Amino acid sequence: MNENAMTIADTTANPAPLGLLGFGMTTVLLNLHNAGLYGLDTMVLGMGIFIGGLAQVMAGAMEWKKKNTFGTTAFTLYGFFWLSLVALLVLPKLGLGEAPTAAAMGWYLAVWGLFTACMFVGTLKLSRALRVVFLSLAVLFFLLAYADFTGGSKTPAGWEGVFCGLSAMYTAIAQVLNEVYGRAVLPL
Repeated sequence: MNENAMTIADTTANPAPLGLLGFGMTTVLLNLHNAGLYGLDTMVLGMGIFIGGLAQVMAGAMEWKKKNTFGTTAFTLYGFFWLSLVALLVLPKLGLGEAPTAAAMGWYLAVWGLFTACMFVGTLKLSRALRVVFLSLAVLFFLLAYADFTGGSKTPAGWEGVFCGLSAMYTAIAQVLNEVYGRAVLPL
């Protein structure tokens, strides 16, 4: 053993609450729109770019530093999901391409549902709270895809999406409070 070797402890913060809150809050607000409570406006688009998009990408980069492949993959890709979703909505309005058809959006959402279902399998080795987040997100993507494929209402998906977003927010707050108090204040 090298007596001059130095061990450096990881003293960086847990980035998961940042990513989960970025995802959760944006998901709640978009899905309140899907449930029919208000229109799709710049509040949702701004949240999609900055909180759902950039905050999650930042959390993904921080997870990479912690050598957490699951967190890196999830937060980075879902962050870019939000940025791509905003682009799909805004680029046609700027004259930078055609708006996607309902079928194209259905496939877009179905592919994200498939990815999420695969990531759900990874949560089987993680907390119950994360299982709820990923399972409800997979269901949300498939419900939204179904609505696009059939021309049906997005209202059921909207309410399920509110549940999904709130579950992510709960998981984030539980992680923060449990760390602050040094004990399980909220179960995960």
